Amino acid sequence: MGHQKIQVIKDRHFIVYPVIKRIFDFVLSLLSLVILSPVFAIIAILIKKEDGGPIFYNQLRVGKDERRFKMYKFRSMVVDADARKQELMAKNEIVGAMFKIKDDPRVTKVGRTIRRFSLDELPQLLNVIGGKMSLVGPRPPLIEEVAKYTPYDKQRLLVTPGCTGLWQATKRNEASFDEMVHLDITYINNRSLWFDLKIIFMTIKVMLHPNGAY
Repeated sequence: MGHQKIQVIKDRHFIVYPVIKRIFDFVLSLLSLVILSPVFAIIAILIKKEDGGPIFYNQLRVGKDERRFKMYKFRSMVVDADARKQELMAKNEIVGAMFKIKDDPRVTKVGRTIRRFSLDELPQLLNVIGGKMSLVGPRPPLIEEVAKYTPYDKQRLLVTPGCTGLWQATKRNEASFDEMVHLDITYINNRSLWFDLKIIFMTIKVMLHPNGAY
C-alpha cells in the first residue's frame, strides 16, 4: 500500500534550530569519537585481519541541494564489491531508486556483524564534524539513485543528510523506497532538536536490539 504524497512545508521558519543543531552535532560527534575510540580500534583490527584489505570505505554521496561529498564507513564488503554490484542488480529487493538484498554475497563475516549493529556507520561521525552530514536527517543517496528520483523524491535533498533518521529508527531495511521518502519528508516537516534527540535514542535502542539490519 502506497503512502499519500506529502510536500515539504516551505513556509516554516527555521532560524535558531540550524545553529543549535550544528553545535549539537559537532560536540556530540567529537565526544562520541573519543568515547568510542576503543571500538574503532577493535573493528579496524578485525577487518584487517579477515582479508588484509582497507579498513575504511568511502563513497560519493549526494547531500543537501544535490552537493556531492565523500561518505565514510567501515568496510563491510569484499574489496571488489562495487565492481560486482551490476551482476546482482536483478536480485534487488527494493522497488524504487535504491539497491538492497538481504543475503548480499559481497558482505564479509566481520561486515555482517558490524552491519547488524550499525557499527559500520560510525566513521560517518567524521562527516558530521566536517559539516557534510548531521547526526539526524535523510540518508544521503548514491549519484545513480538520485538520477532516478522524481521531483517529489528530491525533497529529501532539501536538508543536510544524516547518519540516522526516522525510517532507520523505526523500519530500517524493512521500509520500501516510498516509505523511506514519506518518513524523510515527515521528519523534514517536523524537525526540531527534541525530535532529533528522540530519533537518536530510538536509533540506539534499535542498534542494541536489531530489527531488520543487513
